[in-house]
Amino acid sequence: MAFTVSFSPANVQMLQARSGHGHATFGSCSAVPRAGPRLRSTAVRVSSEQEAAAAVRAPSGRTIEECEADAVAGKFPAPPPLVRPKAPEGTPEIRPLDMAKRPRRNRKSPALRAAFQETSISPANFVLPLFIHEGEEDAPIGAMPGCYRLGWRHGLLDEVYKARDVGVNSFVLFPKVPDALKSPTGDEAYNDNGLVPRTIRLLKDKFPDIVIYTDVALDPYSSDGHDGIVREDGVIMNDETVYQLCKQAVSQARAGADVVSPSDMMDGRIGALRSALDAEGFHDVSIMSYTAKYASSFYGPFREALDSNPRFGDKKTYQMNPANYREALIETAADEAEGADILLVKPGLPYLDIIRLLRDHSALPIAAYQVSGEYSMIKAGGALGMVDEQKVMMESLMCLRRAGADVILTYFARHAAAVLCGMGPK
Repeated sequence: MAFTVSFSPANVQMLQARSGHGHATFGSCSAVPRAGPRLRSTAVRVSSEQEAAAAVRAPSGRTIEECEADAVAGKFPAPPPLVRPKAPEGTPEIRPLDMAKRPRRNRKSPALRAAFQETSISPANFVLPLFIHEGEEDAPIGAMPGCYRLGWRHGLLDEVYKARDVGVNSFVLFPKVPDALKSPTGDEAYNDNGLVPRTIRLLKDKFPDIVIYTDVALDPYSSDGHDGIVREDGVIMNDETVYQLCKQAVSQARAGADVVSPSDMMDGRIGALRSALDAEGFHDVSIMSYTAKYASSFYGPFREALDSNPRFGDKKTYQMNPANYREALIETAADEAEGADILLVKPGLPYLDIIRLLRDHSALPIAAYQVSGEYSMIKAGGALGMVDEQKVMMESLMCLRRAGADVILTYFARHAAAVLCGMGPK
């Protein structure tokens, strides 16, 4: 069967010279349909695959058939000489160590290192925390360079759009509530027309496919700055606080939240939240429990961002002691039994052992929060030239993944995703 292919005159002359015929054949050529006049080209009739193969020659000028004939006859071309790199002057001449296993063999080239890399990371692993406020303008956060309190109607939408552009599709909201709306019992937390519910509805209208996490706690709404209701003697009331948290979670679910995230560390709140959500028909709303949230000193910049420092005392009666390890297993068992869907460790990098502990003892997804203090230290180190900010950022996130985190809440989410996408800083 014959078909027509198109070549330039120069190529035709070359083929004629090689084959000694007025036409040449290439069995692998693609046919070109005849349509209209040809410009600066000549039609060549292909007659057989044998002639086409004969016209294909190696860089040395010899055909494939000639090379194959030599191989059959045992005539092989000489390989290039093996050149061993020279060691620097003064290197001792020794007998190699008698080792059957040399782990460095699997690290000797970029291709091998990539092939055997155990942990991977992608933008899908990131949840971007967003600070929102009632204002029209975005307000920079002094202790967190590059982070802002975003105007919920404008700056927020722009930030979400940019994050989605590099593959980040999950967000967690933290509100800066006006002082006039704060109260000892934090009733603004479950106002259906409050800042967070309004923001959820707006985001779901503009970006219906994103995942919205919310914070369930009273500290942004409390005039005392604590995560729960404070009794007159300074005691944080557990069960009464849980009652308020249930109303807050239902309000957020009603607005369209995908995942509610109790960060308060009250006892029994996961079971109570699950019951409250189910009773209102929100069976599909997930609960990400702050299972192991420590009374850490790494939260300072965050509290500046939300203006939520405790008015007195500290949070050590409900957040965990940084010295404790086994206690995290108690919280894990309780949260699993009560219906948590995701378990979170906070802070992240200083608590890699706790992340691994939860990973080894639970089949649930594990989240880690790379908190404001971790973020600000890396930013400060980079600004002072003490570390390479981008490399430390990526290494720190990879370490959280390696320890066992499925998702990472990080203020670096957009920047890191841009790096992973090959787009550089954003």
